[in-house]
Amino acid sequence: MIEITDFSFQYREGGEPTVRDINLSIPAGTFVGITGPAGSGKSTLTYAMNGIVPHCYPGDFYGSVLVDGLDTCETALTDLSRAVGSVCQDVDSQFVTPVVEDEVLYGMENFGVPRDEMETRLERALADMGIADLRERTIASLSGGQKQKVAIASVLAMEPKVLVLDEPTAELDPASSQSVFDLLVSYARTHGTTVVVVEQKIALLSRYADMLVVVEGGRVRFADEPRRVLAHADELLEIGVNCPRSTTLVNRLADRGVCERVAVRTVSEACDALEQVVA
Repeated sequence: MIEITDFSFQYREGGEPTVRDINLSIPAGTFVGITGPAGSGKSTLTYAMNGIVPHCYPGDFYGSVLVDGLDTCETALTDLSRAVGSVCQDVDSQFVTPVVEDEVLYGMENFGVPRDEMETRLERALADMGIADLRERTIASLSGGQKQKVAIASVLAMEPKVLVLDEPTAELDPASSQSVFDLLVSYARTHGTTVVVVEQKIALLSRYADMLVVVEGGRVRFADEPRRVLAHADELLEIGVNCPRSTTLVNRLADRGVCERVAVRTVSEACDALEQVVA
C-alpha cells in the first residue's frame, strides 16, 4: 500500500535534509506505529505519505513515495486525499464546522458523495468511533478524547485506504488514549485500512502495532514487528526512546540471570515471563 524508496527531503528554509535515504514498504491493512526522539523527522515522513510534502511545504524532494500506486509528489493533493485521510495533532485547527454531524458531512459534500449515501457513511463513521450519541453536539462542548474521535470519524466517512494520524493521543489521558487505539485497530481490522500513527507513547504502539518504525536523525533505525524492535531496548534508550516498563523490567531481570531474555510488549506478557521463573 505504501512504498517509500530512497526518500530524502530538505525544507526550503532548512540547512540540511530533515529525512534522508528512507526505504520502507508497508503492506495493505497494516497498523504501523512511528516513533523516535523529538526532531527526528517522524512528522515529515508522514507528510510525504499524505502529500503535505512537497505540496504544502516546498523543498528538495528526492526518491519516490507511492501510496496505492499514486506518486505523492506528482499526484494532486485533492486526488491524493481521496486515498489518504489525515488527522493532525491539533484537531481543533482541523475542524471547520461547529456541530459534529456537519463536521463529518463536510468532506463528503466537498467530494460530491451522493446524498443518499451520505447518511449511511455518517452513521457508520460515528458508530465506528463509538460516538453516535454525539451527533448533534457542538464540538466546543466535547472533551479532548471526544474531539479526537470526531476528527477521525470525519476522515473515516471518506473511506480512505490509508489513515495517517500525527500524535492522536498527545493531549489525552491513558484511558482515552487506549480507547482511541482500540477503535482504530477495530476499524482497521474490519475494513482492511492501512493505519499509520506517529506517537511518543511507545507502550501503546508496541501493544497495538503490526509494525514499529523508529526514526533517528532523519533515518529509519528500526522497522519490524514490535517484539523484534523492543529486543534492542538498550539501543532505543541511547537514542531517547523509552521502552515500556514491562520490557525494561524483564530485560533487567534477564541481565541478572533471573529469567531468559524475551522481548515483552505488555504487562501480561511480562507476567507470563515471570511466572515461568517462580514456577
